[in-house]
Amino acid sequence: MKKEWSRLWMKSVQPRKQRKYRYNAPLHARHKFLSANLSPELRRRFGKRSMPVRKGDEIEVMRGSSKGLRGTVNKVDLMGSKIYVEEIKIKKVDGSEVMKPLQPSNLRIVKLSLDDKMRQRVLERAEEKPKKDKKTEKKEEKKPKKKEEKKKEVKKDKKRETKRKEKK
Repeated sequence: MKKEWSRLWMKSVQPRKQRKYRYNAPLHARHKFLSANLSPELRRRFGKRSMPVRKGDEIEVMRGSSKGLRGTVNKVDLMGSKIYVEEIKIKKVDGSEVMKPLQPSNLRIVKLSLDDKMRQRVLERAEEKPKKDKKTEKKEEKKPKKKEEKKKEVKKDKKRETKRKEKK
């Protein structure tokens, strides 16, 4: 394996190469690893499913012992791939309290910090091309079918099955 990092390694199926990709990735690539899902309201508003977590974002914990807790991001550790939230703390053995490190995959962004101009541009681009959620799209498309349409579908299915049997 090559020693230098390459973005092409992500295509590998081998776990060792995927691990190496993550461990040796530069900071600008690690930033994307720290993405969390957006809340349904933010998804509808911005037309994006997830965003990289940044300092100042308000998040909600979805998994783990801190499930359901909310808070604002105080620190983002790119090297350790962890996120630290002010309101979520753990007690150490000596009695002092420290912020609990959280994985971004276990979080949901509830409120975005829009202080950064680059982040605003990304969201504006996403708003230009609004995407619908698959779930909401399916609900809108579901309409009661007429009996004639159902009969046609059944006939097509039967024809397909007979063709498959003939091939065997």
